[in-house]
Amino acid sequence: MPTWDISPSGVQHVLNETGKAAEGLSNTGKALGETMTSAASSSGTIVPGNQVQCGIQGPVAAALGEFLQAYQKDLMYVAKRTSNSLNGATTATKEYIKGNLEMAAHAQTNALKEPVIDLPGDKGQPKGSQGGP
Repeated sequence: MPTWDISPSGVQHVLNETGKAAEGLSNTGKALGETMTSAASSSGTIVPGNQVQCGIQGPVAAALGEFLQAYQKDLMYVAKRTSNSLNGATTATKEYIKGNLEMAAHAQTNALKEPVIDLPGDKGQPKGSQGGP
């Protein structure tokens, strides 16, 4: 049977550090979106004379848009998977602690029960009777 040795404070530390890293990843994703949008709008079009025409997208902007579209699902998957993992680890640790507390309470209850003394020859005999012929 497998044994478990979980340090709730250790789990909390790892969750905190992972949360910080996930926040950095999230911030990077947001910055990437903003940077790509800026790059796309600054990349220009293929219009003679460098004229700006509304609604016309150049090849660089189109490629950046396709890139974002292709990787958006992957980025969202990583974010969701990270969130689910953090929540799962938190829930599992809480259940582990709850289980330990329940086991401790059960052991304490059993320790406080009145002892039953069963001496040879006393089976089924009321207290105080000798039980002889």
